[in-house]
Amino acid sequence: MEIRNVAIIAHVDHGKTTLVDEMLKQSGVYRENQEVVDRVMDSGDLERERGITILAKNTAVNYKGVKINIVDTPGHADFGGEVERVLKMVNGVILLVDAAEGPMPQTRFVLGRALELGHRVIVVVNKIDRPDQRVHEVVDEVLELLIDLNATDEQLDSPMLFCSGRNGTASYSPDKAGVDLQPLFDTILEYIPAPEQDTAAPFQMLVSSLDYNEFVGRIAIGRIERGIVRQNMDICLCNYHAPDAPVRRARAVSLYEYDGLAKVPVTEAAAGNIVAMSGIGEVSIGDTICAVGSVEPLPFVKISPPTMEMTFSVNDSPFAGREGKFVTSRQIRDRLYRETMKDVSLRVTDVENSTDSFNVAGRGEMSLSILIETMRREGYEFQVSPPRVLMNRDENGTLQEPMEEMVADVPQEYVGAVIEKMGTRKGELLEMNPVGSRMRLKFSVPSRGLFGYRNEFLTDTHGEGIMASVLSGYAPFKGEIARRTTGSLIAWEQGEAVAYGIWNAQERGAMFITPGTKVYGGMIVGASPKQEDIPVNVCRTKHLTNTRASGSDEALRLVPPRQLSLEQCLEFLADDELLEVTPQNLRLRKRILDHSLRMKNLKGGKKD
Repeated sequence: MEIRNVAIIAHVDHGKTTLVDEMLKQSGVYRENQEVVDRVMDSGDLERERGITILAKNTAVNYKGVKINIVDTPGHADFGGEVERVLKMVNGVILLVDAAEGPMPQTRFVLGRALELGHRVIVVVNKIDRPDQRVHEVVDEVLELLIDLNATDEQLDSPMLFCSGRNGTASYSPDKAGVDLQPLFDTILEYIPAPEQDTAAPFQMLVSSLDYNEFVGRIAIGRIERGIVRQNMDICLCNYHAPDAPVRRARAVSLYEYDGLAKVPVTEAAAGNIVAMSGIGEVSIGDTICAVGSVEPLPFVKISPPTMEMTFSVNDSPFAGREGKFVTSRQIRDRLYRETMKDVSLRVTDVENSTDSFNVAGRGEMSLSILIETMRREGYEFQVSPPRVLMNRDENGTLQEPMEEMVADVPQEYVGAVIEKMGTRKGELLEMNPVGSRMRLKFSVPSRGLFGYRNEFLTDTHGEGIMASVLSGYAPFKGEIARRTTGSLIAWEQGEAVAYGIWNAQERGAMFITPGTKVYGGMIVGASPKQEDIPVNVCRTKHLTNTRASGSDEALRLVPPRQLSLEQCLEFLADDELLEVTPQNLRLRKRILDHSLRMKNLKGGKKD
């Protein structure tokens, strides 16, 4: 059977997963009466809740007797490691671009990686049915992007299609509406080359992805480079980047090919196909699986290094161990190192002179927050430090910090507020262009300058702004940046918050808790508009007397509290604060708990 291997790459929310839905429907994967959910490839709970793709996933369709293996990739820059490694599995890419937004930072990043590997590109301008579409300008922007990325003449002549992923239509002209996705399927068959299928050579496969099953353990996923693999065949594992490591022997217990959304067991698979293989114990991404007697490791794509780090440690608050199932340092350590097996852009190291803390480095706040939320839902209890960027030094000893290219699409009346805020965060305005009725601002800004900025950005633009960023390189250290201009309201004592105590404390700032919330000394219960921390007593009850006055029993009016999400908690953290994470709660707290706080208040005589 003929094969085509293709990945769909795009910026976040440009419609990749919706387009894959329609490709599955129109290729006959589903029965006529089968009930189908939207965004079926976003199978994880977090993916469906947040509306983003987090993990790259494989599927396959059959069209005119040709099997098309499709890889749906994440669009968020923090999950760029997922995209980088799966590009080794395919022979071409479909570049999806929004007909209104045009190429965005992540578009440049993933397209650059695809062009470096020499992949052919099919450009698809999606969402042409948007009322604010500007198809012709977007086509020019895509061509400019290909030129900027030093595309070859062949890549510059890439075919362009115009789609509405939601309606399941594609056409060769922006002025003519399509009927179905047949033009897209035909273009894949004509333009994307078939993989080389040397079935006579010894078996060789590069592991580009991992899956896990409780019954069979790790499942290696990759494209067979050459040869044929059969069920129960003896195989060897080696790694190009560890030439001195001993070759490991194993057996291919089970083989699977992709058909629609399912993995179908097969007894053998040939070169060019994307397969999954179980029965190999200690397999990792980047390993090469070879036939016995023909050990030739393949080089793996170099993954961009992490730029941000957080410290995960055992929870040591007064409420430690009450809500989590896995609370010990050994359990947390094992879980973190297990994550590095499938996330090649993650790095975990033990903290020196500590037995219960681990430094976890990733691509950005989003990737680390997804890890925290996943562990939390699995029953882990721990605490994390504020995120910090990873600095480098060049050959001259100059301190270098990661820089990001940040693009913001905002209404014209909010341009000044965004430029002012970016200026205080050491951002440099590179471009300012009108895009329809809005303005597109492009900044070069230190990664640490974006900590906590997303919420400010949404406030400054009244929720109408769109921002995205991607790592652009390293530059000399830009100087100190004010992390936070507000202080914290800190609980005075351990107990249960009551309405009267919160009513008294809410005059000092915005509260994070409601009556009935259990608190302890040193726990952060609100934000102060002043730059200093203020102790408050939210457990304080009203003194009872034997006299009653008119109006003394009126209900207390409490301001609704700010409900912080996990990302907002991480953005709020100051350098001397921690986030306590349990399956049931997220608690902000000071690093040093109530003893020092109590002494400070006794000396100052402050008592709320």
